Amino acid sequence: MKTTPIPTQPPPSAEHTPTSPHSDDARQRRALGDFLRAHRERLTPAAVGLPPMGRRRTPGLRREEVAQLCGLSSTWYTWIEQAREVSISAGALAAVASALRLSRAERAYLFDLAGKRDPERGAAPLPHHATAQVQAAVAAVAAPAYALDRCWDVLAWNAAAADIFRGWLDAPGVSGGAGASGTKNLLRYIFLDAGARTLIQDWESRARRVVAEFRAECSAYLDDTPVRALTDALQRESPVFAALWSQQDVVEREGGRRGFHHPERGDIDFAQVTFRLSGHDDVKLVMLLA
Repeated sequence: MKTTPIPTQPPPSAEHTPTSPHSDDARQRRALGDFLRAHRERLTPAAVGLPPMGRRRTPGLRREEVAQLCGLSSTWYTWIEQAREVSISAGALAAVASALRLSRAERAYLFDLAGKRDPERGAAPLPHHATAQVQAAVAAVAAPAYALDRCWDVLAWNAAAADIFRGWLDAPGVSGGAGASGTKNLLRYIFLDAGARTLIQDWESRARRVVAEFRAECSAYLDDTPVRALTDALQRESPVFAALWSQQDVVEREGGRRGFHHPERGDIDFAQVTFRLSGHDDVKLVMLLA
């Protein structure tokens, strides 16, 4: 994953005329500063491995101590807490989140306040217990359902989904890396399995859309090794995918009608609905409702 250099000195542009204190940007900066100050005041030097430095008139860490832990200049960090109109990179925010010992939810809130995308969003693998919960949830759904990870590898599917996706979900799977040949990957199925062209109604339109949806969903981690390996392999193995990927189309994932030419049931239609897993927004549950 690419890292963003952390600034150690305030930029010259930080001294330009501030916006109105009543603007939305100003309120957002105040909320960010208040959040950082509150969490700084909750920590003690001992909690972050710093030696005590004399008597303290205020609770928690000093601003310069947080700046030291982050690798930022004290002036820069102070300006952020003071809601000054300065720019802060995602890398610097990540360092602040680490220094303040923020939880997953607190870290996500910090990045939302700053209007930045967390470079580590969804980077942690799905814990074993969460994987088991996803499998149990999919199995409990009566309608055709399956769960996908960030590479659109299938984490779980039920019998109703296997009945729809003949030759894919009903076939034995092979363990391996994300998106690897042999794993049950939705993109590999659509572009490399001839059966998909027969099964999926209006295959060309659907193929174009899923490529644009995948690019939009993976915008935060297109340089992650598994995602890059998948897209590189598909560009080599599928001229259609390569052409569509090069067009740089981006669309939001939507539900709606999904039609199939089922080998036994004939033409069948569903309404697709997608939900995200709390705490792991790169994992999604897809249901096909009659």
